[in-house]
Amino acid sequence: MTPEPIAAVDLFRTVLATAGSRCQCVGACGQTHIQSGGRCPRQHGQHAPLMAAPADPAIPDRIAVSLPADRLRAWCPGCHSAARRTAKRPPTEAVQDGLFDL
Repeated sequence: MTPEPIAAVDLFRTVLATAGSRCQCVGACGQTHIQSGGRCPRQHGQHAPLMAAPADPAIPDRIAVSLPADRLRAWCPGCHSAARRTAKRPPTEAVQDGLFDL
């Protein structure tokens, strides 16, 4: 038996069914997943339990809890953690160091 959350089980099952019980990360974690066709190969219960989390990893938890199934994706813990770290990084700005200042 594969693990399921204790709350929102129907929502979780809907997300996993849509995902085919496979992590839906296609590179937001920083990995290309090239060896598995561009999508993370982890499957629910095989490598680790998957979770239903926002498709946009930058969405804060206080908003994520009320999202409908079509705004959620199946994530393995590794991809989800890495994608959230990446999403929280401040954007880098191009600095010209005064080279073209007049």
